[in-house]
Amino acid sequence: MPLMRYRAMDAQGAIRHGCMDVANVKDLEARLERMELDLIDYRSGRRFAKGLRFAFRGIPRSQLLHFYFHLEQLVSISVPVPEALDELRNSVRGHRLREILADMLEAINAGAGLSQSMERHPQVFDSMMVSLVRAGESSGDLPTILRRIAENLRWQDEQMQQFRKLLIPPLFVAIVVGAVIVFLMVYLVPRLVGFIETMGQDLPLHTRILVAISAFVERWWRLAPLLALPALPVVIAARLFPTVHERLDALRLRLWPFGPLRRKFVLSRFANCFALMYSAGIPVLESIRLSEALLDNRALESAAQEAARQISQGASISEGFARTGFFPSLVLRMLKVGESTGGLDTALSNIAYFYERDVREAAGRVQALIAPLCTLFLGALLLWVVVSVMGPIYDMVAGIAF
Repeated sequence: MPLMRYRAMDAQGAIRHGCMDVANVKDLEARLERMELDLIDYRSGRRFAKGLRFAFRGIPRSQLLHFYFHLEQLVSISVPVPEALDELRNSVRGHRLREILADMLEAINAGAGLSQSMERHPQVFDSMMVSLVRAGESSGDLPTILRRIAENLRWQDEQMQQFRKLLIPPLFVAIVVGAVIVFLMVYLVPRLVGFIETMGQDLPLHTRILVAISAFVERWWRLAPLLALPALPVVIAARLFPTVHERLDALRLRLWPFGPLRRKFVLSRFANCFALMYSAGIPVLESIRLSEALLDNRALESAAQEAARQISQGASISEGFARTGFFPSLVLRMLKVGESTGGLDTALSNIAYFYERDVREAAGRVQALIAPLCTLFLGALLLWVVVSVMGPIYDMVAGIAF
């Protein structure tokens, strides 16, 4: 269907802009009318379809949480799904989400199920969400599934916020240190050293090193982006060869201080979503396959695929993960206990809880360590500059005969 860009007016007189896949203008008018919008004008967006689709990929996580939470509340009090979607469409703030809900409602009215209508928008509802909703429809326990999805999204959002809090302080300190280095090398040091050289003073080795570095930075700092050129072949190789990409991702998980934290964070998400899908009645192999997308690491994805292959060949779940050699012994022990007791979903939830707590504690330790290290580095740099500049000045003053 062609993509049309439109301009419409809502009931309050506000102008709305957007784009929509429609068969023709009448279809566009009908859809906008269901969204309580009046069409003003439109134009074909076929030339810009690719860019527009990219611009409108996905919706904010907060809107997704709103959607699942309120849909669960309505369905749990026996409101039919079409009426619940119609109610949500009229209450959500996001214009893009309103368009998606209108399309879902149209598909359901045409005979599709909720999971099938969600499947029409993979950029918003990933395969894990669709599979969970499909399982909820099959079991007749859709409200519980929707509540678990909302809880999982809220948990993921909290995890991401925690990881960002870990990264922001070191990044801020690194920016400050970089700005101080540039100021010293480009502005302050050349002027102080220039004063010393005009006095004809012999400079010690550490001062000459400082002068050389300052001169280099002052002359060539604009070419600093070229320092990234050596990494370009590695990036190209990672794009072209999956094995190289996998090895680089494995290296990322080992680099201190953020690599081990990243590994625990990703394994926590994997275990949490695996437990969610397994408890919803989705088969083990399908749960592993759907959880792979959450790993965001080629090495861990390959390990999960290998575990699934081992399980499909007759190995137990704990044996399948153990044979990959990639998952920690804690995960393997808890999986084995969960299998033997029949509480695999509980064991997976415990793994997620343990790693969540471990990540939080480790993040606190790393944050407490990084700040003093950066302070020591900056102090050592300033001490070097002071000694290299003030030492010759002191020698020059001391050599003056009064």
